[in-house]
Amino acid sequence: MKQHNYIATITWTGNRGSGTDHYKNYERSHRISIDGKAEIEGSSDPAFLGDPNKHNPEELLLASLSSCHMLWYLHFCSVNKIIVEEYVDHATAIMLEEESGKGRFKEVTLNPSVRVKDSTMIAEAIELHQKASEYCFIANSVNFPVLHKPNISINTSS
Repeated sequence: MKQHNYIATITWTGNRGSGTDHYKNYERSHRISIDGKAEIEGSSDPAFLGDPNKHNPEELLLASLSSCHMLWYLHFCSVNKIIVEEYVDHATAIMLEEESGKGRFKEVTLNPSVRVKDSTMIAEAIELHQKASEYCFIANSVNFPVLHKPNISINTSS
């Protein structure tokens, strides 16, 4: 089995001068840095006093699941001669928060809209979403369902 290692540096940037002396006295702002790549400005969800203009961990997990699925899907389409012309996923997630403040994701639903070159590719294009799901590293690492509701179409203006 191959092993792949990843390194990220997360730096808290939200100290307003008194550190974490009170729940409402510090920002949840942070910077996500990976060598050689653009930094991502993060925060917590606004429900937890985060900055609504910055990415939060829940959104990033959702984006990771959607991206991983898409990349495997495009790979399998390519090797199976399914020509994808467009792919857009409007993914959604449901997170549950307990009275104690603990929380967890209940489920994620991927809603990819895929345009393929011609109608003979539609059936296999639908099937390949299942295969992508089986291979997605991120989906295989979470403890909640990742559902798929693909919509496959062809370009009718050609």
